[in-house]
Amino acid sequence: MAKPPSAAAIHTGGHERWGSKLGVILAVAGSAVGLGNFLRFPVQAAQNGGGAFMIPYFLALLLLGIPLAVVEWTIGRYGGTHGHNTAAGAFSAMWPWRGAKYLGLLGVFGPWVIFLYYLYIESWTLAFSYFSLAGWLGQVEGQAAMGGFLKAFQGLAPNETFPHVGTAYFFFLLTFALNLLVVAGGIRKGIEFVSKVFLPALFLFAVVLAVRVFWIGAPDPARPDWNVLNGLGYLWNPDLAVLGSSRVWLAAAGQILFTLSVGIGAIVTYASYLKRDDDVALSSLTAVGTNELAEVILGGCLVIPAAFAFFGPQEMTAIAKGGAFNLGFVTMPLVLGQLPLGALFGCLWFLLLFLAGITSSISLAQPVIAFFQNVYGWSRGRAVAAFGAASFLLSQPAVFWLGRGVVDELDFWGGTVCLVVFGLLEVLLFAWVFGIDRGWREIHHGSEIRLPRFFKWVIAYVTPAYLLFVLGFWLYDNAKTTISLAGVEAANRPYLIGVRWMLIGLFLAMALTMRAALRRRRHIQELSR
Repeated sequence: MAKPPSAAAIHTGGHERWGSKLGVILAVAGSAVGLGNFLRFPVQAAQNGGGAFMIPYFLALLLLGIPLAVVEWTIGRYGGTHGHNTAAGAFSAMWPWRGAKYLGLLGVFGPWVIFLYYLYIESWTLAFSYFSLAGWLGQVEGQAAMGGFLKAFQGLAPNETFPHVGTAYFFFLLTFALNLLVVAGGIRKGIEFVSKVFLPALFLFAVVLAVRVFWIGAPDPARPDWNVLNGLGYLWNPDLAVLGSSRVWLAAAGQILFTLSVGIGAIVTYASYLKRDDDVALSSLTAVGTNELAEVILGGCLVIPAAFAFFGPQEMTAIAKGGAFNLGFVTMPLVLGQLPLGALFGCLWFLLLFLAGITSSISLAQPVIAFFQNVYGWSRGRAVAAFGAASFLLSQPAVFWLGRGVVDELDFWGGTVCLVVFGLLEVLLFAWVFGIDRGWREIHHGSEIRLPRFFKWVIAYVTPAYLLFVLGFWLYDNAKTTISLAGVEAANRPYLIGVRWMLIGLFLAMALTMRAALRRRRHIQELSR
């Protein structure tokens, strides 16, 4: 029988720290800079009024994104100085109520759920970088053919090239192994090292591609109006009439939460490895600024302008409405394939997406690994092994039931509902339980700058009200139809119901085992007295 861990081991889960201030900023920025920056943002902007979308977008950044980022950095550092590396532990340190840790558990559960499907999508980018360099994508002509290529690769419409999902599964296993290898290296030698290498490489690839896109000009001499500048106009010219739609404001709020990785719990875990006097105010703003540079400047200059120049406004509109996958995996290979050295630029595009993906996916894995270390007193190696085994089993529905809507279901509950609910919980805890005056002092402990004082009142009143509105609007407008699976094909419902039970079982297992481990810890402490 294994020897029970000591109370201290269960409490701390180790004493890992970041190697440098730059390392933690790049790691947090890498968590935020993901597939959403280069795929999701251009589509959201194009579908919701172009330049007009940026009005609610920047308001959401000011009133939601920045306050939540600052709060999560502060909660994380506070939890870390009290021996906790997860939101569950940080919540219990800030609020002595027994139920606080179960509320904080959403900051571990949410990242795990997102990891289960995000990794599979991430693996597609690695596969397509190889397909591009090998010349496979260059042999495919037209939107329909490229769409068929993607579906066959995913196992949704097998053909002679991809008779089954085996090729996609191989790249999934490879991507899975690479992620586990990184997190097994620990905070400094794994996550920080990869972030320091991959994030600068990501920005370099993005700049190279953006410059190349601007050189496209008007590729069709017969259609001089189909050019990159007009493509930028398509994306950024404002349609102010859309600002009267609540859908646009909700889309902007959702994009900010998604792109900054706030409300997930990953930042709380990353910040927990800071030292007590490390600056969370400046670091959080730097990480937010890095993400916005990647999203607004680089992400906005790549996909839509390039597609507009080659396909024109009408087809471009249809492409944008078709979603991020069509843009990233169907349209961009066709666009880049028409350029000199198209295979190389196509490879760079998908490597850009892969680097963005892996810096995000390792941030999703770390809260769960830290949870295993903190709660069960496991070594990092054992925690990574357990996380890997459980995640491998739980991710299979995303791979094999992709066509049943499983990925969308996981994304909705893990990447939308949990995100909003947890964001609301943490800002209420910080401002109203921990106390906004105490929290404001905590933010500025060790800080080289002081945030404008109005942020204090934004955190206390505006941000929770904003999140309550978002949550309330969804409950009023969509909750009934979503929960009842209205509009879902009858053949797909058993799969989605099965996934929901899987998620319920996962959360209950985490909560019950945490409860048992904490009781065991208290028993050990009593025996040691």
